Amino acid sequence: MRRGAVVLVLLARDGAPGQVGKLERLLSHGSTPLRRTGTRAELGAALGTPPVTAVGVTHEGLATRLLEELDAEADPRAGEPRATEDDATYAG
Repeated sequence: MRRGAVVLVLLARDGAPGQVGKLERLLSHGSTPLRRTGTRAELGAALGTPPVTAVGVTHEGLATRLLEELDAEADPRAGEPRATEDDATYAG
């Protein structure tokens, strides 16, 4: 992260508070986005490794796609078109 290679950090929801806090403090001073997702076991399984608390994503395209997916999960309406005034007229 210090060299600027990491473009997204994923933190496990069940990460140890000390580890998570340290990473959150470190990231609060920069512009690297952070998302809490999955468990340590799920993140590790996705990488083919033992459980991990954090994953640093260095590929910009992958990071963009992950952010889209994670943000859509956080807001299930994110992918829906927004209603307009005209829509209200036909709402029945």
